[in-house]
Amino acid sequence: MTEAATIVSLRARPVVVPLSRPLRTAAGAIPAAPLLLLDVTDADGVIGRAYVFGYTPITLRPLAALAESLAELVIGKPAAPSLLFDLASRQFRLLGRQGLLGMALSGLDMALWDLLGRAVGRPVAELLGGGCRAMPAYDSFGLVDPVADRAMLEASVAQGFRAIKIKVGDGSEAADADLVRAVRDIVGPEVRLMVDFNQSQDVMSAVRRIERLAPYDITWVEEPVAAEDFAGHARVRTASSVPVQTGENWWFPRDMERALAAGACDFAMPDLMKIGGVTGWVRVMGLAEAAALPLSSHLFVEASAHMLAVSPTAHFLEYLDVAGPILTAPARPVGGLVVPRGPGLGIEWDESALRRYAA
Repeated sequence: MTEAATIVSLRARPVVVPLSRPLRTAAGAIPAAPLLLLDVTDADGVIGRAYVFGYTPITLRPLAALAESLAELVIGKPAAPSLLFDLASRQFRLLGRQGLLGMALSGLDMALWDLLGRAVGRPVAELLGGGCRAMPAYDSFGLVDPVADRAMLEASVAQGFRAIKIKVGDGSEAADADLVRAVRDIVGPEVRLMVDFNQSQDVMSAVRRIERLAPYDITWVEEPVAAEDFAGHARVRTASSVPVQTGENWWFPRDMERALAAGACDFAMPDLMKIGGVTGWVRVMGLAEAAALPLSSHLFVEASAHMLAVSPTAHFLEYLDVAGPILTAPARPVGGLVVPRGPGLGIEWDESALRRYAA
């Protein structure tokens, strides 16, 4: 495996992929998915694949240039994700790893784990000592219109989802309450309902709004205040009767450590692109187990399914398909469950679609 595990090339390709259900949030609309695709090749020609989500097409060109610049750091070295994770930590200590650099490093880590799985013909979940067990998923919506979007919500329940998330926080407190009440009526009492504020509130307004939503049996409220405001999240948590979920904007394991120290959340949902890829997730799932903290995922349904399958406190997988149109076999839930696939992370590019959506 020594020769086969030597990295010989790193390729980055930007695409903008249409979303079947464009996302509207309190922070703005996302009509399509700007993705950067990474291909890492070893000396035997095995290719590891991963993608990162740029949120806006503006990020794609600098993100691609930055990712390809990382070739200097990794080419000629063994495809050992943990070692390269620590190498990057040292290399960029003075700069810091947040932002585009962190996204590129996390994407590289995911691609390396995919390569390792493909090299031995096994799923990443098995490489990590687990198995490909089915993970319960929730269907993730943006801001919805209970009248115009009723059919979509009903279809989600009919497909077998037993949990649904919607976004709130862009209007008045009364509007939020009316929206959540209407969605609860549509999905019924047996479906779990989560709401996401997308960091749109201050502490006091978050507390007021949450109390107006509490009668509708809310499983969690997500990012009620600014993601980096751990103390604010803790204050909301103390004052709220609904559990607080956060974590999608934590940068690398240290941010999760800070959030836990502050008592910022009841639930956690790391994002593979920001937490440090597979290696970063492996390190934080131990923190979650020690804190008895239920762990969910954010985006990256294909890779996240592997990580939750080996997480001792696995809770929910977010089902939000941003890459399906460029994959030969998109991850599809069956009865509200998603099963990890291999080899590696189970990602195969549809090259004709990549040409169609090239940015």
